[in-house]
Amino acid sequence: MRCPFCGFDDTKVIDSRLVAEGSQVRRRRECLSCAERFTTFESAELLMPRVIKTNGSREPFDEEKLRNGFLRAVQKRPVSIEQIETVITQIKHQLQATGERELDSRVIGEMVMEALRQLDHVAYVRFASVYRSFQDLAEFRAEIDKLTQEPELGEQKPPSSAG
Repeated sequence: MRCPFCGFDDTKVIDSRLVAEGSQVRRRRECLSCAERFTTFESAELLMPRVIKTNGSREPFDEEKLRNGFLRAVQKRPVSIEQIETVITQIKHQLQATGERELDSRVIGEMVMEALRQLDHVAYVRFASVYRSFQDLAEFRAEIDKLTQEPELGEQKPPSSAG
């Protein structure tokens, strides 16, 4: 690795450790010429599949679109940014693990819906209403009824009294 201070082509690694939940390696390096120390981060370069939209067009996977969809759904809900980032990382890993070069946008939408169903029921119904283009109140009711019939998900913690 080239030294950022003097440009010398050789450095030695002093220390290495895993960071970012094991998805990166942090290396402390020292230049063999000027003895300056600096830190580098390594991560595997895994390509995300292209997304096939419902109209048949194809576009690169956009993590910001995914994040914005989550943020809109959980707006004013008790879901932390850390929870959202964890779910985004999990979805990206799932997409990479498929090994596919292209994936239908519906696959990603269903992953988002499943993640929201686990995180927050209100956020899930919000997202589902847009994603599935609910046309009337009956469609909302049907989705809410499905949620309340699921025993492990129907037992959410009671809402706090603070408002």
